[in-house]
Amino acid sequence: MLIADLITKDIPAIKDSDTVEQALHWMEEFKVTHLPVLHNKKLAGLVSEAELLDVANTKSKITANHFNYIKPQIHQSQHAFDALRIMSGLHLTLIPILDEKDNYMGNITQKSVLDRLASLSAVMEQGGIIELELNKNDYSLTQIASIVEGNDAKILSCYVTSLPDSTRIQVTLKINRDDLTRVLQTFYRYNYEVKASYHQSGYEDDLKTKFNEFIKYLDI
Repeated sequence: MLIADLITKDIPAIKDSDTVEQALHWMEEFKVTHLPVLHNKKLAGLVSEAELLDVANTKSKITANHFNYIKPQIHQSQHAFDALRIMSGLHLTLIPILDEKDNYMGNITQKSVLDRLASLSAVMEQGGIIELELNKNDYSLTQIASIVEGNDAKILSCYVTSLPDSTRIQVTLKINRDDLTRVLQTFYRYNYEVKASYHQSGYEDDLKTKFNEFIKYLDI
């Protein structure tokens, strides 16, 4: 997923000849806290809402104020993960995108990246989630997939997160089954540490059925 696929011009860049008031108006309208600033059609950097709010004269031009522009370097040929990493690290609501000659192309928002990642990571697909914790050296996606597929299920997505100050990792699996009872039993049998699971088990269905029958009995 390249950044070029996510570029939008729906949120305009501000020219350094525009006023602080105009920039604040656009930030409020588009629900962002940063805007790209252009100087002679070239990116000068990002200005933040916090800096704009510190300006006493909002009628003054952007160029008349000495802002500390944020200057992230992101090009359209990079992967969306790069943009998300920088936006997260700098706490940005959007990030300007450049072409290979450093010309301003447009921008992408944090929301647009997250929406696209959600569509790619099967977030909206029906199924359950299993979280495993294990040593990095014991991690084998082949074995994990074999366990899941051996129970007539499929892995829709898999994320690996390193635990801080540790040699252990957390593996989060999205699986195309609402009832993960058999899959979980197999993980336990192979001595996997299951930290959490989110699914609708047959056991829970039985409890609901018995509860509803009991309620009906009370009504008689």
